[in-house]
Amino acid sequence: MKKGIHPENYRLVVFKDMSNDETFITRSGADTRDTIEIDGVEYPLIKMEISSTSHPFYTGKQKLVDTAGRIDKFKNKYSKFQK
Repeated sequence: MKKGIHPENYRLVVFKDMSNDETFITRSGADTRDTIEIDGVEYPLIKMEISSTSHPFYTGKQKLVDTAGRIDKFKNKYSKFQK
């Protein structure tokens, strides 16, 4: 492998799915300020909105999250085009 092209901060990091509080540990070079303690060891924490444990494609469950009435706004806007 070439020297000097890989990140210096490549280390174990905890990724946390904020929608279901699922966590997993893997290696990453992503920057973060947050930390979390798991089994007595402190790891950098990267928060995610969705992961394979909560994504409908992987879970087989459709979850509809409506923030600020976006779905209703879309339906009202395009209802005139329905046949």
